Amino acid sequence: MPSSKSAKDFFRPLAVGAPTPPTEIPARPSRAIHFFDPSNEKMAAKIPQMVGTVDVLLGNLEDAVKADNKEAAREGLVKIASETDFGPTQLWTRINSLDSPWVLDDLTRLVPAIGHKLDVIMVPKVQGAEDIHYVDRLLAQLEAKAGLEKPILVHAILETARGVANVEEICGASPRMQGLSLGPADLAADRRMKTTRVGGGHPGYLVRQDPVHEQPDAHRAIFQQDLWHYTIARMVDACATHGIYPYYGPFGDIADVVACEDQFRNAFLLGCVGTWSLHPKQIAIANKVFSPSVEDIKHARRVVAAMGDGTGAVMLDGKMEDDASLKQCLVMVELAEQLAAIDPELKKQYDAIEVD
Repeated sequence: MPSSKSAKDFFRPLAVGAPTPPTEIPARPSRAIHFFDPSNEKMAAKIPQMVGTVDVLLGNLEDAVKADNKEAAREGLVKIASETDFGPTQLWTRINSLDSPWVLDDLTRLVPAIGHKLDVIMVPKVQGAEDIHYVDRLLAQLEAKAGLEKPILVHAILETARGVANVEEICGASPRMQGLSLGPADLAADRRMKTTRVGGGHPGYLVRQDPVHEQPDAHRAIFQQDLWHYTIARMVDACATHGIYPYYGPFGDIADVVACEDQFRNAFLLGCVGTWSLHPKQIAIANKVFSPSVEDIKHARRVVAAMGDGTGAVMLDGKMEDDASLKQCLVMVELAEQLAAIDPELKKQYDAIEVD
């Protein structure tokens, strides 16, 4: 049996001269991770104007970029990053999968050229800790060579059954790990699920009201179920255990904004901190859903004020609030403060709240 790495070595650089890995991943607002194709000149031209309107801009090099455009997308991202001041907006990229012929060039080109601007590298189709270990070591070597002072973080996409089965070890594979996203389309294919939808529910996945024996032919109500509840919940638990952040992934039906909002809200309520945006109209939905409502923040502040030192229990509006309630409310209040720091409109709404 090979010996495991000492805990003392976990936060040491994996290459001489590389920046020290982080001991804690900062909780930066990332309600919407907006994907764009850097090889699309029309799309690329809009990026400078989107800075400040979305929490994360992600240059996509993988799926949705044709094989003939891989190099153009890579060079397009270098150009955009070099020429753009991103201010409060984070810059991420999704590299090609680790079994592709393009991924090594992705990393060796991007890190030296724009590594100082890249916040997070998203790795698709992660199967286990070994995939993260490979990227981790390579990034350290490239960072050292480029003289970077800040480590680039890593985000994994759960797109395979094996990846879900290994989710805990993936989360704990490196101090670089920033978070996980659900990749529902590839995961559905890998699991042999019988749905062709990119996220969201399916009308065939349902429960039906029990029959009335006196009226066996009477109408029975049906209730559509959530295909992704188990996977999102497992992902959230794994991320919380390792101090990193879970995200819902893509919602493919751009026109169905109602179902998109429902899916985003389900993920938010389960613990996700953000989601992907495939179209500008989804940014507004994500910002709305992943920002606590004024009513929620007002209630949370009331509980915080009433709980005093955080011990015991109080009654508010006929409901008992105790230390567990306080912890839930502090999560909401902290998130509101983070969002208010980057979103002037939300700051105005939250500042106007009066706690009675």
